[in-house]
Amino acid sequence: MVSIRPVTEVTESLTDAYRALIPQLSSSSNPPTGEALQRIIESDSAQILIAEDENGEILGTMTLIIFQIPTGIRAWIEDVVVDSSARGKGIGKKLNLAALELAKQAGAKTVDLTSRPARQEANQLYRSIGFAERETNVYRFSFE
Repeated sequence: MVSIRPVTEVTESLTDAYRALIPQLSSSSNPPTGEALQRIIESDSAQILIAEDENGEILGTMTLIIFQIPTGIRAWIEDVVVDSSARGKGIGKKLNLAALELAKQAGAKTVDLTSRPARQEANQLYRSIGFAERETNVYRFSFE
């Protein structure tokens, strides 16, 4: 049994989970420190969701961003990752559905996310949930 819940405090198990999960998501990003996680938890616009098994082991995580802009309330899903040992069990779907429900409750008009084409299973999941590919250009400016 896997449950999804918002994170309300930084714990050792949370920082340990990020040390294990972030390398599975990105080879160019370092896991967040406890201080960085605390800033996210205290943010008015960001919420960390985790997937835990019945023993409290964190199997996956994501960040939901909800923000107000002149055209309405929008939401963005970032850094979705499920531990490689737990993939294929519906955990990513549960995380995304929980995030969509929170965004809907907050009054968001849309929820966006990006996913690299190489992440075929993730892209298939997003389409199966109801996300649609957009005809848009995504631009990035890097300070690094």
